Amino acid sequence: MKKMILFLYCIISIGFINAQKHEFLKPPPFNDADLSKEKSTLDANAPAEILYKSQHFLVDGTNGKLYKKIFYRVKIYNKDKAEDWLNLEIPLYHNGSSEETLSKIKAFTYNLENGAAVPTKVDKSSKYKSKENKYTTITKFAFPNVKDGSVLEYQYEVISPFLYAIPEILIETDTPSLYTEYVLEHPLNISYNVNYTGSLEPKYRKVEDKTLYGMDYRTYRFGYENLKGFKTEKFVKNDRNYRTKISAELHSTNFRELKLYSSSWEQIKKRLYEDEDFGSELKRTKLAKDNMPAEILGLKNGLEKADAIFKYVQKNFTWNNNRGITTDQGIKKLIETKTGNAAEINLFLVMLLREAGIQSDPVLISTVSNGIINIASPNISNLNFVIASIKVKDGYHLYDATSKQSSRDQLPPRDWNHFGILLAKEKVQQLQMENTQPSYTYLTINAKMNEDGSISGTYSDKDTGAYAMFAKENYDDNAEKYKKQYKENFTIDFTDIDSKVLDNGDFESTMKFSSNNLVDVVGKKIIINPMLFLSKTANEFDQTDARKYSIDFIAPFTRTKKIILEIPEGYTIEGLSKDKKIVTDDKEIEYSYLTSQKGNTLEITSVTKVGSADYPKEYYPAFKQIWNTASKSENQVISIMKQ
Repeated sequence: MKKMILFLYCIISIGFINAQKHEFLKPPPFNDADLSKEKSTLDANAPAEILYKSQHFLVDGTNGKLYKKIFYRVKIYNKDKAEDWLNLEIPLYHNGSSEETLSKIKAFTYNLENGAAVPTKVDKSSKYKSKENKYTTITKFAFPNVKDGSVLEYQYEVISPFLYAIPEILIETDTPSLYTEYVLEHPLNISYNVNYTGSLEPKYRKVEDKTLYGMDYRTYRFGYENLKGFKTEKFVKNDRNYRTKISAELHSTNFRELKLYSSSWEQIKKRLYEDEDFGSELKRTKLAKDNMPAEILGLKNGLEKADAIFKYVQKNFTWNNNRGITTDQGIKKLIETKTGNAAEINLFLVMLLREAGIQSDPVLISTVSNGIINIASPNISNLNFVIASIKVKDGYHLYDATSKQSSRDQLPPRDWNHFGILLAKEKVQQLQMENTQPSYTYLTINAKMNEDGSISGTYSDKDTGAYAMFAKENYDDNAEKYKKQYKENFTIDFTDIDSKVLDNGDFESTMKFSSNNLVDVVGKKIIINPMLFLSKTANEFDQTDARKYSIDFIAPFTRTKKIILEIPEGYTIEGLSKDKKIVTDDKEIEYSYLTSQKGNTLEITSVTKVGSADYPKEYYPAFKQIWNTASKSENQVISIMKQ
């Protein structure tokens, strides 16, 4: 027992000594041996590997500036698969009166030539700027002479007047890392809430109050070694929510007077209602009164009136794709130009609803791509969008007039991200946001088979609800790419592809097709899968490791595939494919496959129904089983014989 205690004491002592010896903010000298490495020791298939990564955030107590000091050294193993590393992008923020500045930038590409490391400096001529939005400009650099085996190294410093602009840092990225460190240093009179989420623990950790730069500071230092790349899973809306990451949110400043920034959601509501780009805009009731359609005020039913006001805003005002929880040009400018950001459109909707005597309040959200709101740590930087709510007898209803296809409680997919902060006048409420409105997908083939085995016909792909909005967003991003996906996904020669929003808000793509590759002709017999190109060729729920994360869909959905196939005269079908139906005990997931024949016309219908938008990971085996059943059913073949 004494030997065991001594042994444990030695281990603890050695670990403590190692932690004390570890030096932060000291990048190792460049090692020529890194250029000879042929593969990552953490993941042999990784196209790149982080050799050293340091992100240092220093708040200067003498001038009130935030210094962001970044250093990266990255090994490239496969240039073609490491495109994200070949260009350096540095965002710089400004608000009209103040701006961030970039300095001390150094960037090199190292290559091994004749046994020696040869650096190529990133030339200033490769630098260019692009405007991301009104408040963000991105400075971009392209690394020169990058090859398989190169090492990229860069460092820079951003000086910011915005103390709240400490970005959330991903510790767990797609790229494996030999060493990653995060350092935050701030004076004690400028306080931050430091949020640490994820499963990875730092090997080196140091959180302490100490004297730095002649002042009392608090320091947070975390060091990680040998981090493998994050392993993604299918059916996850935003896996950033599950990655290990660190964020620092300004809590308070104390320059002779204590000023709170993130003490509570009530405090945030108070600040916003006092803000000229939020609360002051909501008080401009004359704008709402002067722009209220007279016919709407005559409606008696509250929901009917709310829907009419929503449709008026939705139809007459266009979103400029800028997000944000405060107005940009203001409500007055929105009315003049008919175009505005998310806050302008949806705050104006709130104003009109209130003017009509309907209880309405703004709801702050974080969109899916922005990550889940940290409810336990209130901060305005968590939020990037505002929608409208009304309260009636049966509870709350939500509207987002930025989408031309949305309706009451049928919000765009980006909005459904678990939580919302309702800024009611009397008190703040946290809303649990779950999309319960089902979406429907109809995939329909009308086709005719010829005696030579060729098949031609029409195909339509129609979505409703959230799926329709999602399809429209993808189409708007790149119409040609959207249409091209049909040919790539099905390897079918589609022509006359027409994609559009229907009058009821559904999104439909129609097209013609012809193919000689959908059947096998053996003598007088034709072998065919009657699902044609809509057969499920693979099970998307193919994960072999244990599921880690919840299963996310955009919405509850029903997907119906219908194939109507006319066979040639003088041919008979030798046995129909087998019907199948499977459903979980709780009726949450269903699948059916049905066949029927009328004369020389064959009809196949498969229906997949999922009852909720999100499921706990424990449902994964059920999805895997049902998707496997669907795959087997949809890959049955039948024989057609000439009489």
